[in-house]
Amino acid sequence: MPALAYCVDATAAPPPGYAFAGDSSLPSPDLFPGGPPETTIFTSPVSAPTSENLSWSPSLSSSLYKIDGWGAPYFSVNGSGNMAVRPYGTATLPHQEIDLLKIVKKASDPIRSGGLGLQLPLIVRFPDVLKNRLESLQSAFDHAIQSQGYGSHYQGVFPVKCNQDRFVVEDIVKFGSPFRFGLEAGSKPEILLAMSCLCKGNSDALLVCNGFKDAEYISLALIARKLALNTVVVLEQEEELDLVIDLSKRLFVRPVVGVRAKLRTKHSGHFGSTSGEKGKFGLTTTQILRVVGKLKQHDMLDCLQLLHFHIGSQIPSTTLLADGVGEAAQIYCELVRLGANMRVVDIGGGLGIDYDGSKSPDSGLSVAYGLDEYASMVVDVIRSVCDRRSVKHPILCSESGRAIASHHSVLIFEAVSASTYEVPSMSSIELQYLDGLTDDARVDYQNLSAAACMGEYKTCLLYADQLKQRCIEKFMDGCLGMEQLAAVDGLCALISKAVGELDSVRSYHVNLSIFTSIPDFWGIDQLFPIVPIHRLDQRPSVRGILSDLTCDSDGKIDKFIGGESSLPLHEMEGNGNLSGGGGRYYLGMFLGGAYEEALGGVHNLFGGPSVIRVMQSDGPHSFAVTRTVPGPSSGDILRVMQYEPELMFETLKHRAEEFVQEDDDGCEGIANSLAMSFRNMPYLGSPSSCFSDSDTDYNGAVDSGSGDDSEQWTYCYA
Repeated sequence: MPALAYCVDATAAPPPGYAFAGDSSLPSPDLFPGGPPETTIFTSPVSAPTSENLSWSPSLSSSLYKIDGWGAPYFSVNGSGNMAVRPYGTATLPHQEIDLLKIVKKASDPIRSGGLGLQLPLIVRFPDVLKNRLESLQSAFDHAIQSQGYGSHYQGVFPVKCNQDRFVVEDIVKFGSPFRFGLEAGSKPEILLAMSCLCKGNSDALLVCNGFKDAEYISLALIARKLALNTVVVLEQEEELDLVIDLSKRLFVRPVVGVRAKLRTKHSGHFGSTSGEKGKFGLTTTQILRVVGKLKQHDMLDCLQLLHFHIGSQIPSTTLLADGVGEAAQIYCELVRLGANMRVVDIGGGLGIDYDGSKSPDSGLSVAYGLDEYASMVVDVIRSVCDRRSVKHPILCSESGRAIASHHSVLIFEAVSASTYEVPSMSSIELQYLDGLTDDARVDYQNLSAAACMGEYKTCLLYADQLKQRCIEKFMDGCLGMEQLAAVDGLCALISKAVGELDSVRSYHVNLSIFTSIPDFWGIDQLFPIVPIHRLDQRPSVRGILSDLTCDSDGKIDKFIGGESSLPLHEMEGNGNLSGGGGRYYLGMFLGGAYEEALGGVHNLFGGPSVIRVMQSDGPHSFAVTRTVPGPSSGDILRVMQYEPELMFETLKHRAEEFVQEDDDGCEGIANSLAMSFRNMPYLGSPSSCFSDSDTDYNGAVDSGSGDDSEQWTYCYA
C-alpha cells in the first residue's frame, strides 16, 4: 500500500507542507486548519510561561503545588528552589529555616564523605515542629478560656495509635509536661508504653484508657493507678464495668471511671463512619443510666469522673463540632445531676488538618477552621450549656493526634527513572508492511488519509482507532503478522502526536513502597501533598504519576490534591537512573506523621524507611542530626515472616560450594554478595552496594542491618 498521501484524491489540494511520497512523516499539529487545542501541564491557577515570559520562580512553584495553603506555617520554598522547614512556625527567623535537600544529602552521603550512609526512602522527623504544634494547641485553648472567662483549664492527651514511635511519644510527654499533657492508649502494649513514658511526665497528666478491654487490660490500668499515674478507665462497653468493679476490689484500688457516649450527632465526611448511633464504640443513654445505677449500687458513683465522645476524625466544620459538643455537654450536666463526681469532658479526636490547602468544609481533605476557631467553639459551647444548667465548668481534654503529629514528619523518596511512550519514526520500508492489510482495513486507511488532508483531526482519531482495533482483531485471529500490527501501531501513534492527543503523562518510578509508607492512599484514598523538594526555581515541564517498586498494579499514586490525576514534575537529568550519569530527583510526601507508619505493612517484603531526627541548630546548616535509625534490612524483614536469615544464608552458601567453581574466588564472592543482600535494605541502591569488598567478611553480619557501624550514626551533627 502506498504512503498515506497517495490514498488521497490527486485533485485535492493538500495543506502546505504536507508530506508526500518519499517522506512517510505525518503533518505536524500546526498544519491542520486551526490547529489542535494547545495542551499545558498547568491546571491550577498559575499562568504558564509564554514565549514572552519564560522565567520561573520559587513563588510560582509554591502557588502551583499549593504549598502556602497546606504547608503554612511550617513549609515553604526557599530562594534556592528547595523545600524549607520552618521549625517554629510563624516565629521562625530566616536564618533558622532548614533546607530539606541539605538534610537528604547529609543523610545519604557515604560515611567516608562526612554523611550518615543512610539509604532512602527516608523519614525526617522535626521535634521542633512537634513541640510547636503542641504549644499552639495549648495556646489556642488557653486564649479561648481566658477570653471567655471559662472556669477551668485544658489538658490534652496524645492518642499513641497515631504514631507509637518511642521518640515521638517521649518527645510529646517531655514537651507537654508544663501543660499536664498526657497520653491515650487503646491496647495493652499501648498502655505499657504510656505508663512507662508518663513516669517522666507531669503527675497530673491523664492516661486515658480506651478500646475493648479484658481482665488483663483493666488490671494494667488499675496498676497504673496504684503507681500514682492519673489513669482513667473509659467504658466502651457496658459489661466492662463488672470487670472494673471486681478487679478494683481485688487490687485494693479506687478506680477513676469514664464513659464513652454514643452521640446522635454524626458527620458524613470521609471519616464520619465512626460516629453516630451506629458507631463502633460507646454507650447509649440507656446503657449510661444502667452504669450509673450499678456504680451507685456498689457505692462507687464518685468514681465516675469523665465523659468521652468522638464525633469522627477530620471534622470539616465548627458548626458540626458545636452540635456534637453541645449534645455531649448536656449528657455531662445530666450525669452531674444524677450524682456522679464529674470533672472532665474528653471531646475525643476530630481536630482536622488541611491536606489540600483549600480551607473547604466540603472536602474530606480539608477543614474550614484553624486551631483558634476550634478551641473557641469548644469552650463557648460547653461554657454556655454548663452555665444554663448551673454546673461547674469541667476540665477540657481532647485526643488530637492527627493535628499534633502530622506536620512533624516528612517522607523523602527518590524517582529513579521515568517512562513515556516515544512515538516511533516510520521509514518507507516499515510503511510497506501496510500493503498486507485486509480490504476493510484499507477503507479505514483511505478514510484516515482523506480526513488528514482536510484537517479534520477528530475524524482522523476516529478512523485511526477503528483501523487499529480492526487490525488487532485480525492479529488475534492469526490473519495479520506482528510487523504489520507494529506498523499500524506506529502510524496511529504518529497521528495522535500530530493532532496533540498523545498521552503525555509519564510514569515516574519511585524507590518506595506505597503499601508500606503511604498505606492510607491505597486503603482509603487518603491524599497527601507530594512535592519535589528541589528544582522549584525551575519550571516543571511534564506531568507524571508515581509508580512504586512493588509487583502490584495498585502500587502507584495517580490521584493528587486539588483533584489532579497527575503531578507537575521536572525532566529527570540523565533519566535519573541508579546506574550513574544522572542527577537525583527527590520528592517529599508531607503531613504524613500520623497513622502512616503504624499502618504500613511489608507487602513484597519492603520494610519501613530509614529515620532521621533533626533539630534546629545555630550551626552553618541550621540543623543538627540527633538520632538516626537505618531502615530494616532484607534479613530483618524475612525474620518478621518467620524465616531464619542465618540458616537461609548457610543453605545458599553450601549450594554455592557444591555448584560454583573455585577459580577466581567465585564461591567466596557469591557468599559475600549473598551476605550483603541479607544485610542491605530491600529498596534500590547504587550498583556498588551489590558488591562487597574482597577483604571484608560478611558471614557473621547477616542477622541485622544495624551492626557496629550503625551505632556511630546515632549522634551525628551537621
